[in-house]
Amino acid sequence: MSKVVTFGELMIRLQPYHHERFVQADHLYFSFGGGEANVAVSLANYGVDAAFVTKLPSHVIGQCAVNSLRRYGVDTSLIVRGGERVGIYFNEKGASQRPSVCIYDRAHSAIQEAAPSDFDWDAIFEGADWFHFTGITPALGPNLVEICLEACRAAKKKGMKISCDLNYRGKLWSRTQARAAMTKLCEYVDICISNEEDAKDVFGIEAAATDITAGQLNREGYRSVAKQLTERFHFEKVAITLRESKSASDNDWSAMLYDAASDECFFSKKYHLHIIDRIGGGDSFGGGLIYALRSGKNDLEAVEFAVAASALKHSIEGDYNLATVSEVEKLAGGDGSGRVQR
Repeated sequence: MSKVVTFGELMIRLQPYHHERFVQADHLYFSFGGGEANVAVSLANYGVDAAFVTKLPSHVIGQCAVNSLRRYGVDTSLIVRGGERVGIYFNEKGASQRPSVCIYDRAHSAIQEAAPSDFDWDAIFEGADWFHFTGITPALGPNLVEICLEACRAAKKKGMKISCDLNYRGKLWSRTQARAAMTKLCEYVDICISNEEDAKDVFGIEAAATDITAGQLNREGYRSVAKQLTERFHFEKVAITLRESKSASDNDWSAMLYDAASDECFFSKKYHLHIIDRIGGGDSFGGGLIYALRSGKNDLEAVEFAVAASALKHSIEGDYNLATVSEVEKLAGGDGSGRVQR
């Protein structure tokens, strides 16, 4: 089977142990993560030939970042080496009514200072049938907007499917900047992934009768959001994850998949999550959706697989989803008991 290529930034994640606050911690846990890298790990764990593309320094910390992907079977041979530093993010895990806190230290990272000439997309996409990126990557700077545009153009010339998770990050760019860049990029996208906030933040498209902070979601409102996105950009499908936050520790989690050709919406079952680690939850949904659609699952089966994959990720420490296909399918099939497997 052809490979999936994802493109973005891989960062160092520094986090206090357990649920300590930054101000009380004297040790930080060291790992790696990043939106598109997280998707590649999910796909590799499902047996997909998945390659991750970025730029990382050639020093030992850059190699540690590469190794964090290689251990899970991700193809790292297309990663460009160069630059001076690996981006960092500090994460303080929330609990109960205290929210998580994420602080970025990624200025002047190797990928942020990359140039379009660093990437030969025709060569990178050799043997590939799917390209995935997120709105986080073009948010790193105008050079990354141009690199993403070149990648999308090259992917389209090869007849590849392109998926994009809008993933708006207000700490990286303004809504005006995001709208200008993502409007251009979304012209090439086939499968759009969003959440209850992204469509509003990036494109001003809002679900009616919905209060995100109160955990109240309106299904018909999101059907309207998906249709408006499709009418504007001619997406084939729009997936919207639906998080109902009861607290930092407990969420209800489901999703909708809209198919433009049939004008139908498919809603998954809802999972009641007691959260161990929510970072990477959306990425695990994206990885599950890509796997399911490429595997020939129908739309309902695809959104059920993706939501189950993401539900499992919320129980796993770190950015990467380490669930297997059989584990996801078991949960999607209705076995969420969590009983010991002997």
